[in-house]
Amino acid sequence: MKASLELKPRRQLSRQTAWGCLTTNLAMPGFGSLLAGYRSGYAQVALSIGGTILTILFGAKFVIWYIQNISRIQGGDDPFGTLTGLWVAVRWPLLGIGLFAFGWLWALSTGLYILSQAKDEPPPAQPPRLNQL
Repeated sequence: MKASLELKPRRQLSRQTAWGCLTTNLAMPGFGSLLAGYRSGYAQVALSIGGTILTILFGAKFVIWYIQNISRIQGGDDPFGTLTGLWVAVRWPLLGIGLFAFGWLWALSTGLYILSQAKDEPPPAQPPRLNQL
């Protein structure tokens, strides 16, 4: 089987498929948009994956910095120096969280738009037949 990142042409989605795109966007931002044929899904995926990578890499560095400076943080000799050091250590993980949150909110709004554009399927004219014994 061949995997491709090529977008399929946009088509009118059923309500059930639109709900699937919305929930996919909530779990993995951007992928539901791509399934629905929206180019914005590429940017949403890039923001969410990039934000996750920044958060993990620099978050680990922040934890190490915190462990090394815990006595200085709790000692409180120079609160402005401590806050400056804290800001320098935490700004990159916060940027990663912000990028991910922006991508997630963008994917949420795209998913809600996809859901609003979905068509309602008419109910079946007759109930389905059950096999009788």
